[in-house]
Amino acid sequence: MSQPSTSTETQPAAPEEWAQLKRELPEWFRNAPFGIFIHWGAYSVPAWAEPIGALGTVKDPREWFTHNAYAEWYMNTIRIDGSPAQKHHQEVHGGVPYDELLDQWHAENFDPASWAELFKEAGADYVIPTTKHHDGIGLWDAPGTNGRNVVHRGPKQDLIGAIAGAVKEQGMHLGLYYSGGLDWHVRPFPPHMSSDSVHDTDRPRDPGYAQYAYDHVADLIERYRPEILWNDIEWPDAGKHFGPGGLGTLFKEFYAACPTGVVNDRWGSTTHQDYGTSEYEAHKDAESFDAWENCRGIGFSFGYNQVEGTEQSLTGKQLARQLVDVVSRGGRFLLNVGPKADGTIPAIQRQSLTELGAWMAAGKQYLVGATPLDSAVAVPTDEPWIRWIDRGTEIVAFVDSLDESTTATDLAPTGVRLEGATVEGCGATITYDGGKLHVQLLADRVGPAVIRIPRT
Repeated sequence: MSQPSTSTETQPAAPEEWAQLKRELPEWFRNAPFGIFIHWGAYSVPAWAEPIGALGTVKDPREWFTHNAYAEWYMNTIRIDGSPAQKHHQEVHGGVPYDELLDQWHAENFDPASWAELFKEAGADYVIPTTKHHDGIGLWDAPGTNGRNVVHRGPKQDLIGAIAGAVKEQGMHLGLYYSGGLDWHVRPFPPHMSSDSVHDTDRPRDPGYAQYAYDHVADLIERYRPEILWNDIEWPDAGKHFGPGGLGTLFKEFYAACPTGVVNDRWGSTTHQDYGTSEYEAHKDAESFDAWENCRGIGFSFGYNQVEGTEQSLTGKQLARQLVDVVSRGGRFLLNVGPKADGTIPAIQRQSLTELGAWMAAGKQYLVGATPLDSAVAVPTDEPWIRWIDRGTEIVAFVDSLDESTTATDLAPTGVRLEGATVEGCGATITYDGGKLHVQLLADRVGPAVIRIPRT
């Protein structure tokens, strides 16, 4: 097992020190409604989890962890005695040590340029690949890993470097995910069976691991110049300071290297963040932040799960609806793609992204820089399904269902006249009859209809 470098104890930073890092969001991020997440790792070889539901909808922690819907948690789930994943691993993979999966991962059909082209066509503004998930395997030549990374084993190439180059070539912004809160290889704990175990009792906090994580993220910044640092779970407590190897120092170095950069909120509640993150139906308190992002997979898993089919996966039309809902509430949407071990994007995921791109070709422009419409003016409803955004000189309504007896005039925002309203792109037609505006939704629409209402 590789061992992190050592570090001395340093007192945690005071709140006022963290407060000094507060800054305005960069313009590009304010105007970026949609990003692509990528979870790809040795867990993509077995590509197996039970699709029991979305995070936040399974209330019993023991049920969630024993039957974890996240394929990227395979290393944890197969260590839970009696779990179906453990049984599957024994029957299909002979119960081999997890690291043998790394050596079976070859990424032989990996084409980063085609990935980036697909993401761009889907309307993505930024792309965030995982650099190290909880299994501790680096997707670049991570310092201190003693060869336990994809440059020396498995694919035998710098996957992050290849993805970063392709993303930037397409004019998208690069972010990088890093699991600072967990590393089941360098700091093994018993398998997690509760949220407390994940976020509190069974995560590494020591100086040695804090330095190890610091060295990794500092190396990622130097090599790839990301504009987003997306940490997961937490940060080791011994590293929450502004001294050498401290998280505060890391943030300062990041902002100096990338003045347009942002960091998420998963570094510890007492530290610093530029924006909050919810996940499927969990962590909804983050959606009260001034800036926030909702992340989820096309199915119930982030890593590729061969068990999932169309019944667990969102179509492009459903993704467009999810995106509109998030943006109409002031957030941005980070949609995950889970490639297969060979480097190809699964057909179901590719189709959903292509369908979403067809809607984004006309609809995205009304999401860029959008702000929620004041609830005193109009309230979103699910029956009929309608969401509102404010674009200053106009109000935009996104409509995805209407009762035949309901007219757009009946749903008009308070104090807003509908004369001059227009439908943009495909999705609906409008007519006036008896002084009322009628919207007819088209059956072949690829997402919510877009209705522009000028302010007079």
